[in-house]
Amino acid sequence: MNEGNIATSHSVLAVGSPEPPAIIASAGTCARFAYQEFFQASIENPHTRRAYRRAVDRLLNWCCDRGVPLRLVTPWLLGEYVGSLAASNGRPLSKPTRKLHLAALRHFFDHLVIRHALPLNPAASVRGPRYSVIEGRTPALSVTQARQLLARIDTRTTIGLRDRAIIGVLIYTAVRVGAVTKLRRRDFFTDGRQWLFRFDEKGGKERVIPARHDLEGFTRDYLEVLNLPPGGPLFTSLRWGSDARDGPLGTGDILRMVKRRLRRAGLPTDTLSCHSFRATTITNLLDQGVPLEDVQHLVGHADPRTTRLYDRRRREVTRNIVERIAI
Repeated sequence: MNEGNIATSHSVLAVGSPEPPAIIASAGTCARFAYQEFFQASIENPHTRRAYRRAVDRLLNWCCDRGVPLRLVTPWLLGEYVGSLAASNGRPLSKPTRKLHLAALRHFFDHLVIRHALPLNPAASVRGPRYSVIEGRTPALSVTQARQLLARIDTRTTIGLRDRAIIGVLIYTAVRVGAVTKLRRRDFFTDGRQWLFRFDEKGGKERVIPARHDLEGFTRDYLEVLNLPPGGPLFTSLRWGSDARDGPLGTGDILRMVKRRLRRAGLPTDTLSCHSFRATTITNLLDQGVPLEDVQHLVGHADPRTTRLYDRRRREVTRNIVERIAI
């Protein structure tokens, strides 16, 4: 792509595109085009796009404050920057957060090289902090707590029926909350033998998971009181005291609902979240002796090691061993 073509493309892309920091604007048309293209067209997931832009803009503003132009950003400078990353209170950022920042910078500088804004990627040789996880930090509910949560939902209202169905989907399919927000009415369907959910999962993966008998009942009870169009959202925002629909639920809406239901059931709200249901289901299945590969297939992990991170049985084993110390 020559300079003239880039300039033409840039003039079209500029409409509604992210405004780059001054260091990018002063680095020329290629750099400006690469910045806008990277954040508008190269990253599909909106959460990743936001996280990457925060990381990239933080570095670029750091360079601006020090008068370092884009062409003089070196591996040594980036190594110093990543090692010194700190939160607003002055405490160093965690290793996973610094690794995320470095991943964002590597991808971004790669894009600058592709668009001929830089000759080399200065982040390619920078090594991030070593970080190895044996067990994830997402807390899980016990079987008793999960049953208690479902039992305490008042299903005499449409909102109660909806909330029970949403929590049922999170528990009995182990999907991420983002996949639940994308469900449409037509995504709960029958093939003549059983009822199923069709999920649009992370990374654009489409997966079909059968609804176990009680989840099928939860969902059908909810749908009996609402006449939802096939292309509309399966779970909608409802006004208290009526069946009037306000629009689709977002991830924040479902998180607030889950926190509210946890609080009413007398369960902790400071540690448990929507993702806790995923850890709960994985641990429960593994505890029953279900093969790891089957659990991995249910939750959609590409690597079985990721599935093992959700296995909370190891914590119980550790406590049992500690209690046996005869001192």
